[in-house]
Amino acid sequence: MTAPLAAALLPLALLVPAASPVSVVEADFDPATAFVPPAAISYASDLVPYGSHARIVTDRSVPGRTVLTLTASGLAPDHEFPVHLHTGGCGADPASSGPHYQDRVDPVQPSTDPEYANERNELRLALRTDGRGRGSATTAVDWQPRPGGAGSLVLHAGTPAGPHAAGDRVGCVGLDG
Repeated sequence: MTAPLAAALLPLALLVPAASPVSVVEADFDPATAFVPPAAISYASDLVPYGSHARIVTDRSVPGRTVLTLTASGLAPDHEFPVHLHTGGCGADPASSGPHYQDRVDPVQPSTDPEYANERNELRLALRTDGRGRGSATTAVDWQPRPGGAGSLVLHAGTPAGPHAAGDRVGCVGLDG
């Protein structure tokens, strides 16, 4: 490349933002049937009411490490939600989010082998809400998800609540990559 051409392209390169090691996703939960596809879907409005809010901060600033913080408001009060990173995106069918994301993928699915299904190989949080439905949880893992491999963060029912079994997917927040 000639020097004048390189000098001419340099200002264009400055216009392209560098990929940030920290990403933030904020979304309000809506029904899957909303007119505009929602960024966050509630599958159980008694536990994840429409209009409740989630903020996810993913920090990949340290090589080989991921720190994820979920802050939520408007959820069912005094409830504990197991939360997991999943491989697929959110969709009308709760199963659209796919299985739990694993750093080392279990060759047998669904994954139940403790060698793979564990807190070192999966990104897991326990989100506990207060009496007003607010909560925050943070976790860290010593790996970073493969590009395009993690599509959503899924809230599970946790303790059985009404018609919901503990493992039921009650909310899903789509992630940006």
